[in-house]
Amino acid sequence: MVVQHNLTAMNSNRMLGLTTASQAKSTEKLSSGYKINRAADDAAGLSISEKMRKQIRGLTQASLNAQDGISAVQTAEGALTEVHDMLQRMNELAVKAGNGTMSADDRNYVQNEIDQLVNEIDRVSETTKFNETYLLKGDAASNGNEKTFAENDVLGTVDGVTVAAKGNTAAKLTDGAEIKIGTVDVVSSDDTNFKITDKTNAQNVVKITSDGTNATVTLKNGKEVTNTITEIANSYGIEVQNNATGSATISKQLKVESTNANVTGTYTGNLNDLDADADVNVKLAIGASGSTALSSSEKALILSFQVGADTTAENKIEVSLESMSAKGIGVNGLQVNGTDSTNADAAVKTIANAIQKVSTQRSALGAVQNRLEHTINNLDNVVENTTSAESQIRDTNMATEMVKYSNNNILAQAGQAMLAQSNQANQGVLSLLQ
Repeated sequence: MVVQHNLTAMNSNRMLGLTTASQAKSTEKLSSGYKINRAADDAAGLSISEKMRKQIRGLTQASLNAQDGISAVQTAEGALTEVHDMLQRMNELAVKAGNGTMSADDRNYVQNEIDQLVNEIDRVSETTKFNETYLLKGDAASNGNEKTFAENDVLGTVDGVTVAAKGNTAAKLTDGAEIKIGTVDVVSSDDTNFKITDKTNAQNVVKITSDGTNATVTLKNGKEVTNTITEIANSYGIEVQNNATGSATISKQLKVESTNANVTGTYTGNLNDLDADADVNVKLAIGASGSTALSSSEKALILSFQVGADTTAENKIEVSLESMSAKGIGVNGLQVNGTDSTNADAAVKTIANAIQKVSTQRSALGAVQNRLEHTINNLDNVVENTTSAESQIRDTNMATEMVKYSNNNILAQAGQAMLAQSNQANQGVLSLLQ
């Protein structure tokens, strides 16, 4: 028997410590409801759980975003309902003014109401807004919305020239803004066969054709020069590629316009009388065709709704809202007055086109609203299922943990009793010392 080391008590104390630590963890899990309260509890489980939490919270907010999107769409569509009603009344008045029984004074009275309705359509367009964003003005620039174009996306056409984005980085520009297409070479209609490299002689060229061996150059004075490809290149600064076929007509130079956005691009088309290596700038409204850029009142507003936890294009839904002003739908300055039905007859056709434009916009808004409703349903379903999966990883199974807690509680009581008994064991040594 020894008195310096009570190994039985040491063992009982160690085991009691293990039981107490296990019981403390059970208490933490039972009180918090989580079986992972720190990374040490389950490092891999914590990582997986946090990724799921990111998705859950992102999708939950995306669902709220979609609901806000529906509210915005409903606001715009509700305003267009009134615009439709006003157009229907204007149509009714125009038909009335077209009747031969109407005098010039009568038509003037009708014109007064038409004018008031046109003004009200403008007022609705100017004042309808959602969260400080004007929905029917169509001025995307004032709302900071941007449209992204990837490489080779076609931006539009000007005077028959197709303008496409190029470069490895997508170009972002405000919808409807003027864009700059940088310095380009004068090229043929297929963008491969001919290229003017000399400024002086090239200005005299009207047309060039090639069979792959010989090339014919038609000059402005009507003369034609046929020579080998090499001689043509040396004489006129015109590069004709081997085996090139077809012809290229050099057409009128586009007017240089001021620009305010830097986007490089390429031309495919016929460009005449252009100096070699000349800078060619065009003003192009997004989605427009023709040589004239759209005015600010005609620009479309693009609302992009974030409906996913990530920021990829697949997680965004865009809706375009055209300008619904009187000018935007084509009824500004509408006239039904006069001594006969000429103006009224024309007004009926104009109003019909305006009604069709408003109907098209309302139809687009209704389709987006239905899509957003389906999106919300899907988001809520994904959130529910992901939450269930995250719960399996992180939440405490209360029944299982309570069994463990009760077991540890009994072991703790037993350990305390054994420690007390072990501490009394050395008392027997005293009998030997008497």
